[in-house]
Amino acid sequence: MRWQAKSAQPRRAKRLAIAALALAAIVGPLSARADIAVQQTKTGADKPHRIITLTPHVTEMVFAAGGGEHIVGTVTASDFPPAANAIPRVGDGITANQERIIMLRPTALIGWLRSGLALQLEPLAERMGAQMLYSRPLTLRDIPADIRRIGQLLDSATTANEAATHLEARINALENQYAQRAPVNVFIEVGSKPLYTIGDDPLLNDALRICGATNLYASTGIPAPRVSVESVLVQNPQLIIATGHPGSAPDEIRHRWASYGLPAALNGHIHIANPDALYRPGPRLIDAAEALCPAVDAVRTTHSPKHHPPPKP
Repeated sequence: MRWQAKSAQPRRAKRLAIAALALAAIVGPLSARADIAVQQTKTGADKPHRIITLTPHVTEMVFAAGGGEHIVGTVTASDFPPAANAIPRVGDGITANQERIIMLRPTALIGWLRSGLALQLEPLAERMGAQMLYSRPLTLRDIPADIRRIGQLLDSATTANEAATHLEARINALENQYAQRAPVNVFIEVGSKPLYTIGDDPLLNDALRICGATNLYASTGIPAPRVSVESVLVQNPQLIIATGHPGSAPDEIRHRWASYGLPAALNGHIHIANPDALYRPGPRLIDAAEALCPAVDAVRTTHSPKHHPPPKP
């Protein structure tokens, strides 16, 4: 994790925040490119840690780091792990009840982007003497790194290091198995009416890289661009990645794209991912990658040249 109290790049942060908020109802927070300085202090033995998390992925990270009991407030969408549902709510990620935050006496507030709600709360945090910190993973390996730093912040380093080491081992296993295989072009469908996709999202694109996959819209320069059906057909992805609840059937998506004549849909190359796991920049993104990599590999196997025996002399 890279901690910051104040950050540069306000124009870029604002643009990224607008794109993320446009999709918040579907996918929750998305990762963003940012360079942020390190700032980390401890509260002291006479001042117990009292954390308010401003995004669901930070809630998941704090629990993974062994600090769940230190969270005194969070946002509406924080629903994992199940224990997070019992934490008092201070807002919905866009607005917050500042009086409630004051009553909770936080020692630190941890957000994602330095914009929107988090930016509004910075003056309040300063008045309360609380740290205002941000977690913005840009690669899969930044996730266990963030967990380690949260463990340092909350004096739960042993638990955090164990969790981080386990996640790193899983990431390494995926990369060693899949990253060097023949690339598979993918299209990520975020919403169909209108049609949105994932574009310049470094974290999710890193997860695809580890699976040996390439996001066809990664170079757009926009985190969540709106695209046309015609554009997707021209790009001709080998795999469609869409989101739904666990166990969701891909039939509707397959039928819709098959009606346009997209070969990937005609061949049934559809992968349904849990949106909270895929789009939240937290520990469950590794779960999503572990499900995605075999789906990518299945497409690769289908399209690999068939072996023909040598002709008889």
